[in-house]
Amino acid sequence: MSGGTERVDVVAAVVVDDGRFLAVRRPEGKPQAGYWEFPGGKVEPDESLEGALRRELREELGVAPEGMTPWRQVSHDYEHISVRLHFFTVADLMGDPEPVEGHVVRWFTPAEARAVPFLEADAGIVDDLCAALSGR
Repeated sequence: MSGGTERVDVVAAVVVDDGRFLAVRRPEGKPQAGYWEFPGGKVEPDESLEGALRRELREELGVAPEGMTPWRQVSHDYEHISVRLHFFTVADLMGDPEPVEGHVVRWFTPAEARAVPFLEADAGIVDDLCAALSGR
């Protein structure tokens, strides 16, 4: 961990539809603006992981997740923060994802995802997801 920084719990949704997956681009003014990531965010004190994911998807994209299943956990140290990411697969979304908080929202094919920068903590998940979706 960098500089004794406390590790922050973060939740992220992996939503796949028709061979594509959902990602958002970090807005200007936030650390690592312009990088792509899976939708989600920080877990608040006394909040369950599932509750945090529901709240974040509502606040960020105006949708409600259906069929959330814990999938993977990744820890990563950035210069400004240390995170423990809890990835959930999400079977379906109630509503259409809209950029409520200034994010750019996009569905990526594996080829498209490999051509844009994702956050370092998400890179391994993107690689595995692209391989699974392309059948390799």
